[in-house]
Amino acid sequence: MQSEGRIDLQISATKDILSKQLAEFVIQKAADAKKEKGKFVVALSGGSLPKTLAKELVTDDYKERAEFSSWHVYFADERCVPLDHEDSNYGLSKTELFDKVNIPASQIYPIDPSLSPEECAAAYAKSLETGIGEGIPVFDVLFLGIGPDGHTCSLFPGHPLLQENSKTVAHILDSPKPPPQRVTLTYPVLNAAKDVVFVSTGSSKKDAMRSILKDPNSELPAKLVKPSNGSVTWFIDQDAADGLMA
Repeated sequence: MQSEGRIDLQISATKDILSKQLAEFVIQKAADAKKEKGKFVVALSGGSLPKTLAKELVTDDYKERAEFSSWHVYFADERCVPLDHEDSNYGLSKTELFDKVNIPASQIYPIDPSLSPEECAAAYAKSLETGIGEGIPVFDVLFLGIGPDGHTCSLFPGHPLLQENSKTVAHILDSPKPPPQRVTLTYPVLNAAKDVVFVSTGSSKKDAMRSILKDPNSELPAKLVKPSNGSVTWFIDQDAADGLMA
């Protein structure tokens, strides 16, 4: 493990090794949260993250240790599509994780896709307030991915939402990556988390990774995630890390 300030970088030779190391990290964080307050409050993003996160956690050995009954799961961003749509982050997480472990359904908090994007964002902000507390919600762990362009959640390079600091959940109508209508957590929430985990795999991410971790002037969205009282841990494979150590 290499550390730089509040950033930890874990480079794995393969995706399989990465999944095991991520699972061990998650199990420790879940145990700590359950001991402290009786529950483990997390948010998931989409893309390849749910599959990578679930790969080891759904096996019999890890299921016994993961404290799944204490998990409360929200979504770091979501596409405004039906929950059974192929683009739904909830639907992806359900297939990869929820259907295979014992997280109570009442402790999984999807969006209401019947609402307009603006209404959906407001309703989800209210859900966070009800479930976690008033003000800026504090997650035990945010599980995030990045795109080749350095976006995270539905916060894209150069988009006005990067400046949003009054809402906890915002809507977007013009995502540069389809589908265009989405809701997303904002930086005030991302930067209030106790722990932020980024998972990045594949050679398509190497340029973004180099910018985020090596360029102090980078303004890529993932670079701007800097928890004020927490830490950021990067789990990346060798393909995504190519060039970082040069």
